[in-house]
Amino acid sequence: MSDKTVILTAAAIHRVLTRIAHEIAERNEDSHTVGVIGVQTGGVHLAQRLGRILAGIWGHDVPVGAVDVSMHRDDVGQKIAPTVHPTTMPFDINGKTVVLVDDVLFRGRTTRAAMDALNDFGRPARIQLAVLVDRGHRDLPIKADFVGKNVPTSLTERIDVRLKETSGEDVVFLEKT
Repeated sequence: MSDKTVILTAAAIHRVLTRIAHEIAERNEDSHTVGVIGVQTGGVHLAQRLGRILAGIWGHDVPVGAVDVSMHRDDVGQKIAPTVHPTTMPFDINGKTVVLVDDVLFRGRTTRAAMDALNDFGRPARIQLAVLVDRGHRDLPIKADFVGKNVPTSLTERIDVRLKETSGEDVVFLEKT
């Protein structure tokens, strides 16, 4: 049996994405060198939303892509057959600022794998990390540049992010198991 608490409503998700987009715009004066890449699967729709918000702020399209990390994970050999999702890189990342987007930052291993995967496509000038929820418990020295909400959790708790593109609703739950 699990106990669920809503930690972000649809309105709150929209507010934090808008705030993150403004923080990205503030930190990156040359808007034409910025691209947004969502980590499959949790960060892809968030990256698309951030790209649209940034386009409204900057007045021009912002390239948005997706990166799959399944073959770059350090636990890839422990799974029989990892689920591989498409990687789409619609812009040259060499010399660019890449904003890597994921739904939840936990141990840092997915982020490390995403950075390794990006290296297959080139060498960005910098990588900035944007996450909807940071729940702590790092195994690796990774820190998000842009955080929607910090939610300290225990190791037995879980963050469940539901987005309207995949589940029909925007809501983030903290689940106590």
